[in-house]
Amino acid sequence: MKRVDVRLSIPAVAPLLDLIKSVADELRTELAVPIALAEADADLAVVWREDLLESQRDDCDRLFSLFDQEFFSEGVISFDRENAEAVLRACAALRLRFRKTHLAQITDDTLEALEASSNIGNWDPAEQKAFACFMFLDELQKIILKYLDPMSPEED
Repeated sequence: MKRVDVRLSIPAVAPLLDLIKSVADELRTELAVPIALAEADADLAVVWREDLLESQRDDCDRLFSLFDQEFFSEGVISFDRENAEAVLRACAALRLRFRKTHLAQITDDTLEALEASSNIGNWDPAEQKAFACFMFLDELQKIILKYLDPMSPEED
């Protein structure tokens, strides 16, 4: 099975993990994207929401399992086909939540064009840290898609 090891800077990443974890804790009880079931059965909506929440929690748990003893001693996290899709979903859910909460005052154009990096020094420290988390999660997604695209056939 193909495995990708990524070496990260512990001093740069470790401080981000606390904020990312706090956002992930919010996602334990709230969906990153609320569901809307027009004219749907209320019982179905409850069951569907709970299933989605459970999946979202499991995905976030898979993401945080990357930051284990090996990460804190060696600075290495590993991706493979078994965790790639769950980590992609967790990163997406977390980025959506950061966008909705911590980065709500930043325009979409600024985030999408990454112009924020040129004037990020003008932001308050909380926004700077949230933006760093947002970009870190984005980079994890890009690494997975580049080397372990879960939609492509597995190579031998």
